[in-house]
Amino acid sequence: MATIAAATEDSKQPTRRAFRLSPSAISYLQATPLIAILGFFFLLPIAMIAVVSFWDYDFAGLYPDFLTMNYTDTLGSWVTWKTYLNTLKFTAIVWGLTLLIGFWVAYFLAFHIRKTSTQMILFLVCTVPFMTSNIIRMISWIPVLGRNGLVNSTLIKLGVIPQPIEWLLYSDFAVVLAMVHLYTLFMVTPIFNTLMRIDRSLFEAARDAGASGWQVLWNVVIPLAKPGMAIGTIFVVTLVMADFSTVQVMSGGQSASVALMMKNQMSLLQYPAAAANAVVLLAVVLLMVAAILRVVDIRKEL
Repeated sequence: MATIAAATEDSKQPTRRAFRLSPSAISYLQATPLIAILGFFFLLPIAMIAVVSFWDYDFAGLYPDFLTMNYTDTLGSWVTWKTYLNTLKFTAIVWGLTLLIGFWVAYFLAFHIRKTSTQMILFLVCTVPFMTSNIIRMISWIPVLGRNGLVNSTLIKLGVIPQPIEWLLYSDFAVVLAMVHLYTLFMVTPIFNTLMRIDRSLFEAARDAGASGWQVLWNVVIPLAKPGMAIGTIFVVTLVMADFSTVQVMSGGQSASVALMMKNQMSLLQYPAAAANAVVLLAVVLLMVAAILRVVDIRKEL
């Protein structure tokens, strides 16, 4: 009887259910630390730049306001448009050269070097110069390209030219050369990673079908390497668009870029104008990246 009574009392007590989170809630909780870090160190600074771009300013300070003057001055000036065109010119040339050089370097490492250990050693050799500062690697071109530099001295001694070539240094040529040197590795790395994932049996199948070496390259290798090429393109485009030191030093102040224009505005304490330029530049870069992502699906590499 006592057992029956105890069972009856237990049945009268409310049933306790274990509290369980849904899978979507667990996913959001797991992503909370990353969201907090990105929000504080990435989204918040961008939001602050966007807010400051609407402020007023003079030589004495900044004044919180909501003015579109900075954007109208930026987008309504022919100097700004000319500077953007010059920046896009540098971007297009550097992108084309780094893509060409980076693809063939990655292709050589992936398909012409048989041993994996040798591939890694050669790849590390390519990365050794990038362990130094960008400024040091950029300035190292000055004694090479200068009027009395290594290139001009060698060509004069060989009798190839009667006098030094002036446009080797402090010109657009020097800017492009330095940028290609600085950013080629950012194209080599993703392309090499993509090429190493290609199944080698596809080459054998293409050759069995009668394809030549160039047909294998054009119809098999390049289509499969597009995700790596797209990732390298995003790296190079964003780096070139944001570079001001290379343009300033290697052009000798004779050329301009959007980032250099913003740097000059900040040196003059024109922070709202620089912020407006930064917002416009960010929009341009995001549009370029969106266009790349529409053409090539890079999710296979991520």
